[in-house]
Amino acid sequence: MKKYNFLLLLVLPVFFAACERDITIATESQTPRLVVDAQIEAGSPAVVVLSNSLNYFSTIDTAELYRSFVKNAQVTISDGTQTSQLKFFETRLPGGYRGFYYSNDPADPTGGIIGTINKTYTLTIVAEGKTYTATTKIPAIRRTIDSIWYKPVPNRPVNDSFVIVTAKITDAPGLGDCIRYFTKVNSEPFWPGFNSVNDDNIIDGNTYSVDIAKGVDKNRPIDRENFGFYKKGDTVLLKLSMIDRNTYNFWRTWEFTYQSIGNPFSNPGVVLGNISNGGLGAFCGYTPQITRIIIPK
Repeated sequence: MKKYNFLLLLVLPVFFAACERDITIATESQTPRLVVDAQIEAGSPAVVVLSNSLNYFSTIDTAELYRSFVKNAQVTISDGTQTSQLKFFETRLPGGYRGFYYSNDPADPTGGIIGTINKTYTLTIVAEGKTYTATTKIPAIRRTIDSIWYKPVPNRPVNDSFVIVTAKITDAPGLGDCIRYFTKVNSEPFWPGFNSVNDDNIIDGNTYSVDIAKGVDKNRPIDRENFGFYKKGDTVLLKLSMIDRNTYNFWRTWEFTYQSIGNPFSNPGVVLGNISNGGLGAFCGYTPQITRIIIPK
């Protein structure tokens, strides 16, 4: 019997090796599609970034990214009464990079359109012979920040340099309120939270306390050991923005898809944008509230 077991051990690896097959996946080049990253915030003009999508296996470098930006589109925004054409701008970014966007023209005698609470806006883009539209609303404020404070990270030494920031928030009665939050730490930009959006299906009409995880730059590796924490000595700005349902659905599905990358057990994700005519991305409206906390050293 031992002899047979020994022979079986020798045969099994050969059997499984014989079952291996080389699989070659033929990838197709897709026609580039317009990608829209557009927003309008209460008290600010619209900012629109346009680019063309890249194939999955494209070699991406700074030259390829530069070519992907759409710099000659006709972009207009309307609030139902006034229509304003946006101007193309090029700006220098930290690290020697260049940024490209469309926004209000300083030479426009009307001053252009500025975001106003409870107004609906329509964005129209004409690029490479195709017309795209999207609509968003800047909602009324229905969720407010009552207070904000910091506390030690549990199960860490008393002299630990990291803390948790917590906020007390009140939601107005009536389902359908959605928010997206961002944090700004010291001189950094505002970064959205890792899970930055939520609705009021559970907390409708209630006052609740919630830990505010530090926003993240999703283009950089995440410090998982100290994820979401702040340092003693930080000055933190919390921006809580009301958003409409389309904006909520876009960022909810975008973040789910982002978090599924590299997970072989995750379900395929579909990002729900609001750009017509096959465009990708979204036009989002925001009503921000900003609260500051200084964490002593």
